[in-house]
Amino acid sequence: MNRHRTVLSVVLSAGALIAGVLTAAAPVAAADSSTPASFRQQHAPGFWTAERMRGATALDITAVPGPSHGPLVSAAASVRPTAITPTAPSPVSRTASPTAFPQAGGAWTGGGAVVKTSGRVFFTMGGRTASCSGDSITSANGGTVITAGHCVKYQGAWHTNWVFVPAYSNGTAPYGQWSATKTFATDQWAASEDMNMDVGLAVVAPLNGQTLTQAVGAQGILFNGGYNKRMYSFGFPAAAPYDGSKLVYCSGNSGKDFLLTKDHGLACNMTGGSSGGPWFQDFNEATGLGTQVSVNSFGYTFLPNRMYGPYFGNEAKAAYDKAQTA
Repeated sequence: MNRHRTVLSVVLSAGALIAGVLTAAAPVAAADSSTPASFRQQHAPGFWTAERMRGATALDITAVPGPSHGPLVSAAASVRPTAITPTAPSPVSRTASPTAFPQAGGAWTGGGAVVKTSGRVFFTMGGRTASCSGDSITSANGGTVITAGHCVKYQGAWHTNWVFVPAYSNGTAPYGQWSATKTFATDQWAASEDMNMDVGLAVVAPLNGQTLTQAVGAQGILFNGGYNKRMYSFGFPAAAPYDGSKLVYCSGNSGKDFLLTKDHGLACNMTGGSSGGPWFQDFNEATGLGTQVSVNSFGYTFLPNRMYGPYFGNEAKAAYDKAQTA
């Protein structure tokens, strides 16, 4: 399929690379030939030290594949919405009230479930270490994390050594490091890295006898929910003025991209490292629970301080179904 290239600035948390080459301890996993839109993970025990996690720095990609010109599923009202309700964790106390709605980017101080369900994602990419953001979502297997497609596969290669660190805080993992057994992407992202379908997922193994949902809870998710909503976006941006050490959020009224994609758009100044962080509608600041409808994906270089996230349609639902039942 022919694809033009455009100047998009991917907010690549795939973006976080350290200078140094990986040691031989990092294994290379083999692709799952039966399902090309998934990848079987392997891990080097103890690889993700606090120093390695803190050392991740953001990489901004300014020339990435543009959206495919192939057929896209319409988000027409005739497409029936599908909602999966959240699995609430034990509450996290509030320490301070977040800035009033709207917010173009600032530290989340509101507490609630989102503090536990969201976290940083770490993986190896092209022989170097990298990071993204992600979120625990309700699933049949109790261990599904959703993120951006480029946080599981980018420039034709699947990332390896993939772990999720919920509630990450400056090099610490208060709820542990959750290793992926398999990573997934929409068929369209896996095949051609179509920016309209920049959705990835991971199934993580139980830790200390618990599933991820049992340990930190899980947010609800909605497919085919429409556009133009009040939205909250979360992530762990690692490029200046941020450093990846804390959970950051944006909030405001979203709109539909009128340029090159069918994505949601939101005023937001998050930088590299925030890719894959969750977007919620119906978000409750008091409980930290919402309905996830997108993830941080990219920004246009000529439209600063605006984030875009893929529309969760039938394609994202198909990828979620594969992951949550794996």
